[in-house]
Amino acid sequence: MTSLRQHLTKKKYKRIVLKPVGTGHLKFNARINGVEGEFILDTGASNTCIGFEDLERFKLFAEDSEVKAAGAGAIDMLTQISQDNLIEIESWSTKEISIVLFDLSHVNQALINHEAEPVSGIIGADILKIGKAVIDYQYNCLYLK
Repeated sequence: MTSLRQHLTKKKYKRIVLKPVGTGHLKFNARINGVEGEFILDTGASNTCIGFEDLERFKLFAEDSEVKAAGAGAIDMLTQISQDNLIEIESWSTKEISIVLFDLSHVNQALINHEAEPVSGIIGADILKIGKAVIDYQYNCLYLK
């Protein structure tokens, strides 16, 4: 019998090790437009998001968005959107990704309250769908194709 890892590796999936944090989230490094940061994986977030304060750091060109963000106790938050971005997670990458920018302070405050380091953003379901993601919670790994 083959393991999940062997099966997915044979299918050309890339394996990304995830680090658990005190909030129950899983954290990992990714590069946006060539700039590295730490991100949490959020299967409930429809889009990949970065905080307004990191707009220039990640070389994003943002425009106002009609979409209001909602999540984890915060609703109707103003957003901006940056289109045509490159995301790299270890050896996996995809181009032309739209990134939502919003006030990430409530996310980072929750992490700090659980003695975890703040993050640059959230990798959401948009990336998980593109990468045909498989999450192995037993071994804290993300597989992307």
